[in-house]
Amino acid sequence: MGEQDVIDLLVIQHSQIRDLFDEVEQAPPDKVEEAFDRLTRMLSVHETAEEEIVHPYARRKLDNGQGVVGDRLTEENRAKQLLLDLHKGGVDHPRFWERLGELRLAVAAHARSEERYEFVKLRAKTSAVERRAMAAAVRAAESLAPLRPHPGTESATKNVLVGTPIALMERARELIRKALGKRG
Repeated sequence: MGEQDVIDLLVIQHSQIRDLFDEVEQAPPDKVEEAFDRLTRMLSVHETAEEEIVHPYARRKLDNGQGVVGDRLTEENRAKQLLLDLHKGGVDHPRFWERLGELRLAVAAHARSEERYEFVKLRAKTSAVERRAMAAAVRAAESLAPLRPHPGTESATKNVLVGTPIALMERARELIRKALGKRG
């Protein structure tokens, strides 16, 4: 990806997330679970990286950073809880599609709020060098992020202390399942 601005990176990911929602909704019945797993992975990894890198920086750099970030974390926790509920019920649950619609609306509203209230201000208060460094840090955080939602870990400290060990276990479990030819 080369050097990239963190805000551009995250906005691109927001677009990819919208595309993944479309993919789930348009998937044939036998491919819904696979598409939903890709969406889940992207959401989990994306939010973890924001919580570990972007939000702490915004909290320090922005006027009313605590308030701006606090609102985003509340939104993220709600989305994580919706995603976790979807996973618990599975794609065959009678309310899966209704709940997926709720999740899509929550995620879209959250992304708009981030782009409007956090990212615009962050771009104004940071240099291009800072944003490129944050993009590199986001990519590193994504490589260690959990693959499933874990509500209640919406802080950098909790993500590192709780999320990283969980992520390592999830990734090891996924590799073992792949080696054995099993679905997650």
